[in-house]
Amino acid sequence: MMRIGLEVHVALPTKTKLFCSCSTSAKEPNTSICPICMGFPGSKPMLNKNALAIALSISNALKCEIPKQISFVRKVYFYPDLPKSYQITQLQRPAGVNGSVSYNKGKVGIRRVQIEEDPAKIIREEEYTLVDFNRSGIPLVEIVTEPDITDEESLRDFISELKSILYYLGVDVEGEFKADLNISLAEQRVEIKNVTGTKNLIDATRYEIERQTSVINSGQKVKPETRSYNAEKMITESSREKESDEEYGYIFEPDLTEYDTDGINLEKPTYASVMAAEYSSKYNVDGTLIKSLIMFDKNALAKLEYAKDKHNMKTVINAVELLSRYKKDFSNEKFEELLKTIEMGAYIDSTVMNKIEIGEKIDINKGVRIEDIDALLNSILSGMKKEEYKDNKKVFNFIVGKVVKEKKANPKLVAERLKAIIDKV
Repeated sequence: MMRIGLEVHVALPTKTKLFCSCSTSAKEPNTSICPICMGFPGSKPMLNKNALAIALSISNALKCEIPKQISFVRKVYFYPDLPKSYQITQLQRPAGVNGSVSYNKGKVGIRRVQIEEDPAKIIREEEYTLVDFNRSGIPLVEIVTEPDITDEESLRDFISELKSILYYLGVDVEGEFKADLNISLAEQRVEIKNVTGTKNLIDATRYEIERQTSVINSGQKVKPETRSYNAEKMITESSREKESDEEYGYIFEPDLTEYDTDGINLEKPTYASVMAAEYSSKYNVDGTLIKSLIMFDKNALAKLEYAKDKHNMKTVINAVELLSRYKKDFSNEKFEELLKTIEMGAYIDSTVMNKIEIGEKIDINKGVRIEDIDALLNSILSGMKKEEYKDNKKVFNFIVGKVVKEKKANPKLVAERLKAIIDKV
């Protein structure tokens, strides 16, 4: 049976690094560094309490058990991006354990959520290698799932749900969203390290499933190993044998104390997919459409919440769609104007949206003559048989949409004229 697990790494939205006061937003290489994030002898780390609060909020949102105290360890390995030769991370008492994420087809268990520092950034060129230490010490959380994902579609849906939860907690999910994939089709598990972006995760998974299937079908055993993903070739490539926990030589971090988690204010989580289903049930509207609008748009959700019991929900959804399409961020006052304009039956395009934005009066008929609308409607109907459009709502709406688009006319007016013409047939 195929089993897929993830180790997702996301940067926390803090102004300073995890264990020092260096900025997390420096642009020029090696300009936001100090003895602590450079790993100089004698330097002492000090925990960023804001990073701790965000990490615990993520654990809470993923329905994890949060221990009363957390602690840190040193994960020892030797690599150019880690000057002190160990990474400060968590092991026995992480920020959260035993959580879960539900999505439309199932649930994925969350084994643990742990806080750790990011290593430096290695830039490889043909003849040399550079290291940028600006990234060294950036606060991360690592979210480790259970191997509960069993197919590509479930992987895609889970990633979308997880990213939405993180997005509403202020995490930049459009930035460097990185994960290690653990895939097993037989007894042995293969890890694909540092896969960046949802598309690459899906492509790497698809390739690795095909590769392991081919190995098994040929009568061989899948070798437990660590692989990397080559995005250009869209293949995974062998890197090294899989490390064990013992090889990392974990030891307690003596420079950091144990930290109490009681009394830390946690951000309230937002589950956009759940809210979309609730909207759909309460207002009898398309839940899939609402979900597409609000999963990664706080402004869209705020507008729905603002107007949900003041206006017809289909009108509200239409207005939110228009904001998204034309990339507008209206105040509630301007949003009310948009809603009223829609309710009047105006044809809404970029010109109308711009007029609402600057407070200009809208002419909902735009000078279109009824005679011109009737002429176009009659022309369309003349090319059709009566039984094709009589009492056919889908065809009726299609004709209205065609005339509205061509004449940029008021949809209500077009619908009324079309009904009048059909009734006379």
